[in-house]
Amino acid sequence: MTVFAAEQQFRGVETALPSYQARLACRAGDAENTAGVAPGFVQGNLAILPEKLASAFHRFCQLNPKPCPIIGMSDVGDPKIPLLGIDLDIRTDLPRYRVWRDGELIEEPTDIMAHWRDDLVAFVIGCSFSFEEALMADDLPIRHIEQKVRVPMYRTNIACAPAGPFAGPMVVSMRPFKPKDAIRAVQITSRFPAVHGAPVHLGLPQSIGIADLAKPDYGDAVTINADELPVFWACGVTPQAVIAAARVPFAITHAPGLMLVTDLKNKHLAVL
Repeated sequence: MTVFAAEQQFRGVETALPSYQARLACRAGDAENTAGVAPGFVQGNLAILPEKLASAFHRFCQLNPKPCPIIGMSDVGDPKIPLLGIDLDIRTDLPRYRVWRDGELIEEPTDIMAHWRDDLVAFVIGCSFSFEEALMADDLPIRHIEQKVRVPMYRTNIACAPAGPFAGPMVVSMRPFKPKDAIRAVQITSRFPAVHGAPVHLGLPQSIGIADLAKPDYGDAVTINADELPVFWACGVTPQAVIAAARVPFAITHAPGLMLVTDLKNKHLAVL
């Protein structure tokens, strides 16, 4: 086999990946909720900011690694992040985006070609969807996947460590478990620090500022049975709460629950 033929064969294998096909579906406008899409592959939250704010945001993520673990970052003005996926284009490869001006949400387009600028830097932040695969492998039920809705997410009274203009509340995602399963969930997710790691809180939502679990700030409500505890993980939607609180002049994020599917493997994120 020639070098060229081998390269073409390798490229054919890559383009057959479920993760790559998921991104193609986004480009075609055929994708919705990404929970459970391309099992085995890492999904990411997105925050895009002008270069003049990028260093402060990077510092914010370093100070707040639970909600904002960075798994990828673009060069200035470059919509490609080759380390995260073949032919990945940050402008088209998510189901839906959010465009922010002065901290206000102004638009939710299915691509951001019209909003892309040469001074923008994209940050991809780890997503709890990655550790859900490990939870399900241990026969722990994931309620929002069972009910085919987006994971419920809530703003809390837990303050993030500030950096430059970036300051605000931590956002958490919630999954209900029976007490014995909650303990197991803590053990399993502790092995995945690159995608939020162990929960930040169990039970008693009022103590972290959540008044009503039936009314999430992002995503959809799920059933919580009488014998279950709500378990809360730090969430990569936190930058959106911070962007709003800081009234950042311009930013782009993903729509909550509608993530970037990468070619990274979930199994490679686990710490043994």
